[in-house]
Amino acid sequence: MHPMLNIAVRAARNAGKVILRACEDLSKVEASQKGSNDFVTNVDKDAEAVIRETILKAYPNHSIVGEELGQIEGTDADYLWVIDPLDGTTNFIKGIPHFAVSIALKVKGRVEQAVVYDPVRSELFTASRGQGAQLNSKRLRVSNANDLSGTVLATGFPFKNKHHMDAYLDAFKALFVHTADIRRAGSAALDMAYVAAGRVDGFYEIGLKPWDTAAGELLVKEAGGMITDFAGGANYNRSGNIICGAPKLCQAIVKEIRPVLTESLLK
Repeated sequence: MHPMLNIAVRAARNAGKVILRACEDLSKVEASQKGSNDFVTNVDKDAEAVIRETILKAYPNHSIVGEELGQIEGTDADYLWVIDPLDGTTNFIKGIPHFAVSIALKVKGRVEQAVVYDPVRSELFTASRGQGAQLNSKRLRVSNANDLSGTVLATGFPFKNKHHMDAYLDAFKALFVHTADIRRAGSAALDMAYVAAGRVDGFYEIGLKPWDTAAGELLVKEAGGMITDFAGGANYNRSGNIICGAPKLCQAIVKEIRPVLTESLLK
């Protein structure tokens, strides 16, 4: 294992311990609303603090950006850690056991190391650029679906961007008629990890943030998959609008949803 991936795994496991301890008594979790339908808890912040501490102990000069605690500018600008300490906070608050820690390392702007850790199931998804993707050290491959027929897709509702609901529902309908089913589980990081593992065939969502997708991006690519925006291009990091899966499946998804989406979602 690459030394920097090893640190990412250690940080994710440390955060997982914080989260699991909190799961023992959710009545003590302090939740607040940081935006429209967007929740944060003291556990999110504590988990991110543990991740930062673990990383900076090993690499004190690196930069870090996290969902809850903002950005630390290190003296070595080439290395940027991108953290979501608890992806699926709403699930966590409600006691739904489906959430994850997501950690990615960008080197000169490119994701080189990735970890998505599900502490409830003890599932550790990892990837190093050029070295493939693994789940608990077993090699992962995306499904071999070439078209939408018989597929199961994952998605996320635009709960922070409800003005996109009509466009989202049009896209949902355009895809649903061709698939076996569509799932909405509540953690984009796990959705993308599940695509890498072939558990779901593809995934699409509107308006994600870099910390939601950075680790999943490398997992999917290293498992043989593809990531595009809704127009089939590579602008997903800026737009936050993302499709991933086997290459031909991604093209099939784009073909169905592009005609029904507003121009603003295709940029």
